[in-house]
Amino acid sequence: MPTLTKIAWIKPGMATNQRKIADYILEHPEKIVTLSSQQLAEIMGVSQSAIVKFSQKIGFKGFPSLKLAISEDLGRKNANSEKNSSILHNQIDSEDSLVVIAQKLAQEKNNSIRDTTRQINYHQFEQVIQQIDDASRVQIIGIGGSGLVARDLSYKLQKIGITTLIETDHHVQISVAQMLSPRDLQIVISYSGKRKDMLVAASVAKKQGAKIIAITGEKHSPLGLMADYILETIADEGEWRSAAISSRTAQNTITDLIFMALLKKRDENAKALVLSSQALINSLDD
Repeated sequence: MPTLTKIAWIKPGMATNQRKIADYILEHPEKIVTLSSQQLAEIMGVSQSAIVKFSQKIGFKGFPSLKLAISEDLGRKNANSEKNSSILHNQIDSEDSLVVIAQKLAQEKNNSIRDTTRQINYHQFEQVIQQIDDASRVQIIGIGGSGLVARDLSYKLQKIGITTLIETDHHVQISVAQMLSPRDLQIVISYSGKRKDMLVAASVAKKQGAKIIAITGEKHSPLGLMADYILETIADEGEWRSAAISSRTAQNTITDLIFMALLKKRDENAKALVLSSQALINSLDD
């Protein structure tokens, strides 16, 4: 995981002073590599030891090692910018063989799954599962690549007896949100958490008293701040991407875990519904 991405990921769990240091580094990475720990400490109004402890929290022995890692991040970013004409997606280059492309793609997807599952707050996740299990209806919203994930989740929840509402049209999403009640739930899937149409639908649902679950890569985004529960996805979205591959993989990791947790919770009833559904589908071939 790139160092700057790691800092952004760890930041929410930091103490106040450490979050301030993290914010400054994320906003001024080019400047950071030119500063000493003493200079950064003076800018932040903290002790030099605080800078060293921050570096160690990120996983480095000291500030020089952190600076070097950030410099390497920036170097890769600049190199990618210069190579954009030959880049197909993130680290995949047009000159790569199919074998290399497959290996890089597998690594990207594996990283998303690993990083996403590592940061799950399982106590909160169990609360989310309980909310979905108790809900009268579940509206699921997603646009573009996130829309594919939303449809897949809707289908899986329906298979185990959970009533879902899903529409791709923005206006219809808002209309459906207006019909929600405190007994209902809205799941919003958005990597950026910034799409205006989805924020409007979430705002409407919240006014109706429905709980909001956000599946997002940006917990401090407008969507994250609006949500009652946040399930964070971790994906290395590079400077140039051809499609939402790693972010969609991370989202599917969360939604598949939701399905498995509900299947376990509902146990025999859910299994019976799945078997019944399979039998009916198989009968279509007779």
